Amino acid sequence: MARALGENPRLQNIEPWVEDSGEGRWTVQEAVESAVPAPVIALSLMARFRSRQPKSFADRLLAAMRNQFGGHEIKRPGA
Repeated sequence: MARALGENPRLQNIEPWVEDSGEGRWTVQEAVESAVPAPVIALSLMARFRSRQPKSFADRLLAAMRNQFGGHEIKRPGA
């Protein structure tokens, strides 16, 4: 986070978007159908959906952190 904020303190040109690859959805659906609790995975899926709300500094920060840590692509405005 320190590196991301050092490079871009206001997180400009970073969309608050965390990609949903489908594995979380599939896992939550299977858990529901099997009556197996999976609260952490379900909450992480909900956080990904929450990240799609505009103007969220916290989720822009999350997108920047994922880019720094795992090289995950950052969605840019208009892209």
